[in-house]
Amino acid sequence: MTPLTHTLRVWSQASDHVVSSIVEANRATAAAFGVDGTQTRSREECSDAIDDETDPAIEPIEHERRPWRYDRTVDEPSAIDVGDVVTFAKPISDDDVLEFATASGDTNRLHLDETFAAESRFGERIVHGTLVSGLISAALARIPGVTIYLSQDLEFVGPVSIGDRLTATVEIVEDLGGDRYRLETTVETDDDVVVNGEAVVMIDRVPDLENEAVDTVDTDTT
Repeated sequence: MTPLTHTLRVWSQASDHVVSSIVEANRATAAAFGVDGTQTRSREECSDAIDDETDPAIEPIEHERRPWRYDRTVDEPSAIDVGDVVTFAKPISDDDVLEFATASGDTNRLHLDETFAAESRFGERIVHGTLVSGLISAALARIPGVTIYLSQDLEFVGPVSIGDRLTATVEIVEDLGGDRYRLETTVETDDDVVVNGEAVVMIDRVPDLENEAVDTVDTDTT
């Protein structure tokens, strides 16, 4: 067994105890928000309405920060359905790690101290797990509409090295009704999946700020 294989196995075993019953937990969360479980639609139930080969509804879009990139298969909130996918990708730099440590207060030496981390099971500094999983939020934020997180379950299955390019993928797998959806969520490097999980979100309407501004002006001038 190679050191890397051993590291990944130990990492997976260490994370097993934090994995809960994902479906049950998220259904309970959905129920707390008034979702009737009998009205849900599974991926299989919606298969007739979805092509197996779904082409992106829009071309890949470059963010103003050049290393960032995302794709999605739907461009209108009213068109969101089971099977839609959004991806978000960016490299994780040393600055990202240092800024995250400052913002979060997580100054674990595995992430910041080269000498200390070199003597650990990983042999190098690694990226904060929460920073890695944060790319899921970035993908969710690019679903058309206003995405509101209701719950997220995660399993960390491998370490991420500083400099790795990560891709987060979220796929809608169930329509829970009431603008609420269950999604499969993953983060991967170029070679391996490093985070698995599941989320429940609400897709809210985008506020009509232009009309609100007009209403305010009309009110103020009467």
